[in-house]
Amino acid sequence: MDRVILAAALIGVAGVAAVVLSRRKPDAPAQTGWTVPAQLDRDDFDSPHAPWLVVVFSSSTCAACGGVLDRATVVASEQVAVQDIEVGSRKDLHDRYGIDAVPTVVVADADGVVRASFVGPVSSVDLWGVLAGLREPGSVPSLCDGVRSQVSDGAGPRATGHPGR
Repeated sequence: MDRVILAAALIGVAGVAAVVLSRRKPDAPAQTGWTVPAQLDRDDFDSPHAPWLVVVFSSSTCAACGGVLDRATVVASEQVAVQDIEVGSRKDLHDRYGIDAVPTVVVADADGVVRASFVGPVSSVDLWGVLAGLREPGSVPSLCDGVRSQVSDGAGPRATGHPGR
């Protein structure tokens, strides 16, 4: 009789465990990257006719964004327009381009094709190097390609570039 009660108790515990486990949701998948647009509508930005556009997607609550904007502003010229798109004032553009991390820096050509991007803080050297390589293909020493490789392998912000297109 004691064995029957013990067996019934074990079956009951196993049943409860099965119900609990069946209701358990799997863990959400880890995010492996951030969204970076492949194309920009240049009319969405100031200076749509400049040959190059550097856009800093930022947030007023982002501690790193101010420094990134300062570094990006330095590359501004007649040939390179630089614009800050702060999420609080231009959420429409963050949504339109699927920006899900700040700071995100996007470098687009005259047609709005995104030729390079950085997610996270970017150094002046990386930004200058990518922009110089895009504007004058072959002008950047191969050392800069090594810097971009290090940046893209998790040692820092993700950088993508398509120089020479």
